[in-house]
Amino acid sequence: MFLKNERIYLRALEPSDLDFLYTLENDTSIWLVSNTTTPYAQHVLQSYLEQAAADIYTTKQLRLLICTQQHQAVGAIDLFDFDPKHQRAGIGIVIAVAFQQQGYATEALQLLLHYCQEQLLLHQVYCSVISSNQPSLQLFKQAGFQAIGTRHAWMKTAAGWLDLVEFQKILNN
Repeated sequence: MFLKNERIYLRALEPSDLDFLYTLENDTSIWLVSNTTTPYAQHVLQSYLEQAAADIYTTKQLRLLICTQQHQAVGAIDLFDFDPKHQRAGIGIVIAVAFQQQGYATEALQLLLHYCQEQLLLHQVYCSVISSNQPSLQLFKQAGFQAIGTRHAWMKTAAGWLDLVEFQKILNN
């Protein structure tokens, strides 16, 4: 297992992850940042887990669980819109509420960036962050991502419209 440091490791999804994914995906407090609008049924997530073992070159996406060295799942980190021709992919991170603000996202992002550069040979990665999500804005800025634009009034909420900040990081290949 090469996607690890002293505190965490990233691993592929397993069938036994159904309960964790069910809890994570159905936590309404994070739906805005994950762009989720309806609850996920267990059978839908079970089907997803069965497909998750497919190769990133086939599915154009990869979800890895973020786990402590004590094997506690604390979140997930994703590559999506994987484009091997243009050597780029989008990144998404979700940390379970009980584990937020403990550095897990920072460490997971560093491990994933290393994987993107050394194994997938990507030239660039990108992400979108809601402008009010200060922890995520700080996370990506500190990881060397550059804000390249803002989509104004992009996300509708009960309180009104939110802007979306687009980030990009050129990797050193």
